[in-house]
Amino acid sequence: MRRTTLRMRNVLWSLFPPRRPVRPAFLAGSLAGLALCLLASVAARAQAPAEPAPEWVESTQRWLDNAVASTQAAQISPLRMEVAVGALDTRLRLAPCARIEPYLPPGTRLWGKSRLGVRCMEGPSRWSVFLPVTIKAYGPAWVLKSHLAPGTPIRAEDVVEAEVDWAEETSPVVADPAQWTGQTAARSLAPGQTLRQNMLKPMQVFQAGTQVRVVAQGQGFSVASDGQAMTPGVVGQPARVRMDNGRIMSGIVLDMRTVRLEL
Repeated sequence: MRRTTLRMRNVLWSLFPPRRPVRPAFLAGSLAGLALCLLASVAARAQAPAEPAPEWVESTQRWLDNAVASTQAAQISPLRMEVAVGALDTRLRLAPCARIEPYLPPGTRLWGKSRLGVRCMEGPSRWSVFLPVTIKAYGPAWVLKSHLAPGTPIRAEDVVEAEVDWAEETSPVVADPAQWTGQTAARSLAPGQTLRQNMLKPMQVFQAGTQVRVVAQGQGFSVASDGQAMTPGVVGQPARVRMDNGRIMSGIVLDMRTVRLEL
């Protein structure tokens, strides 16, 4: 439309330079042409796809609210949920529909940015479309107060408790302090980030060749002995230890000096 207007203006200027008086007949013809262009623009807008009816959006929102509430009740979740339905693709041209049915596409999870299917059940033609939806889940979590370099142990003074959107990222939130105590930063972490599983890795507490204490625990007894680590020791991970008699055992690293054997 803008290009058409510019071309018309250039034609008018070429025929009627600004300093010349414009004859009324030509002026009337030019104005008529502009009017036709405006009418064509209005008609084109009138043919643009119509947005969904209000009851369309309301019924979809109700279905989504109920689905999220049911899921939350089943999980006994302490999270505060917020649900929002996005806009339909304006390029779509949908036939009128007397009854729609929302549904969850296979493999879709109502968490974070997702999508919801909507299909027409009663109308001149059947159709099915997808609506973007956003699910937010607010709850307590641990947020970093300062920058942490990769491999830095995470301490209690490095974080502060705050309410965050758990669904903002796909990696689960680490809300229990026992799960991040003794862990290290898996990558460079910035202030304001919420502690999540993909940000943490276990701490290495000894190198291969270190003398360690091996504790063998069984039902009703516990035996301790010394050994030499054959692999690096990472808290919570298995490590191999050569005992004084030459036998090689495998156990779980408890701390910087202790490996536990399960008998």
